[in-house]
Amino acid sequence: MTLALMWEARAADGRGPELLDWARAQPLTPAPLRRETFRAPGDRVLVITWWDAPHEADLPELPTPADELLSRPVHRWRFEAVAGE
Repeated sequence: MTLALMWEARAADGRGPELLDWARAQPLTPAPLRRETFRAPGDRVLVITWWDAPHEADLPELPTPADELLSRPVHRWRFEAVAGE
C-alpha cells in the first residue's frame, strides 16, 4: 500500500525562508520512496513523503521545529492511495 505523510507548518512572521531551510535539512531514516517540499503564501511549508507501508506503520516523520520559528502548531496527516487510480 502507498501511504503519504503530510507535514505542514506556518512560520512566525518573516521567518518563512528559515522554516523552509529547516524543513529541507531534516533527514528521514530510512528514506521515503519520494519526498517533496512546497511553500505557499503566508510563510507556509508543506512536506509530503511517500512510503510503501500500511496506514498504522511506525515511520520517521519530520519533527516539530523550535516554537520561535512557528506561528501555530505543526499539522500532520496520513493518506492511503486509492486503488485503481
